[in-house]
Amino acid sequence: MNRHAGLNQYRQMQSHSKIAEASPHQLVAMLFQGSLDNLAVARGAIERNELGVKGEKIGRTLEIIDNLRTALDMEAGGEVSRNLRDLYDYMAARLLKASVENNVAMIEEVAGLLREIQEGWNAMPEEFKKAPSRHAEDS
Repeated sequence: MNRHAGLNQYRQMQSHSKIAEASPHQLVAMLFQGSLDNLAVARGAIERNELGVKGEKIGRTLEIIDNLRTALDMEAGGEVSRNLRDLYDYMAARLLKASVENNVAMIEEVAGLLREIQEGWNAMPEEFKKAPSRHAEDS
């Protein structure tokens, strides 16, 4: 095993450990950060004409956005959930277009929207951050 493979394996184990110990609020925060990290790499890949990397990172971001969208509680969340769903749909459409056109500005637009949502998520009062997920209450 070369040094890089060992380092990557260690990072992957650290990542799995963080996920296993995270609260539902922290997991969503990780999704936001992961999407922003992927978009930064995709932007750089477009600038370096690394189209395979661009496609992979935009694809991962689309998966994250889809997970965020499907996690919305449309019944309990009301208008806020509907607005987020529509925003996630918009971001997905923009990323698809950005990928086809190799458009860095569209990627930046989506990253900006994700940062705004992330800021709101991170600013949530502590009592809501520690609330159990609705799935834990259902069992």
